[in-house]
Amino acid sequence: MNNTTPGHVGPPIKILPDEGDAFDFGGLGVHWKLEGAATGKRFSVVHHPIAPHALAAPLHYHHNEDEYSFVLEGTLGALLGDDVVTAGPGTWLIKPRRQWHTFWNAEDVPCRIIEVISPAGFENYFREVAEAWGDKERFAQINAKYSLDMDFDSVPELCKRFGLTFPEL
Repeated sequence: MNNTTPGHVGPPIKILPDEGDAFDFGGLGVHWKLEGAATGKRFSVVHHPIAPHALAAPLHYHHNEDEYSFVLEGTLGALLGDDVVTAGPGTWLIKPRRQWHTFWNAEDVPCRIIEVISPAGFENYFREVAEAWGDKERFAQINAKYSLDMDFDSVPELCKRFGLTFPEL
């Protein structure tokens, strides 16, 4: 029996809970867990801790990636197209490419999700944004590089509608 990931040559991959780089975007954290190189670029995995009542991102639209969110703790809220949904621990939420969406922590307690991104590569978006944090012009360039449309004007209304906070860029 083969115990390695297809596309991976070498010993089995084991990732401990505290392993991987991490960055806090002021309400949304990113903890890199499984890089695309380890999966033959088919998918990647990041963990997102989300602060209470924090909006994770402006309304946005992926041209190339699907995202699969598994809620570990708390309640994840999401706007998928025109539909508002919530998901508790043990629930999967699918955010397909080519659909406007956003997500947030819907409660007063921390929310933690596992995010599977397919295909891989978008995990590097978060690295580039972390390096450029605070530089709005660079942020727009990174969004273009990753074919990500982002509606920054959606933030005030989303925060008001759902009782959320969002950091200044």
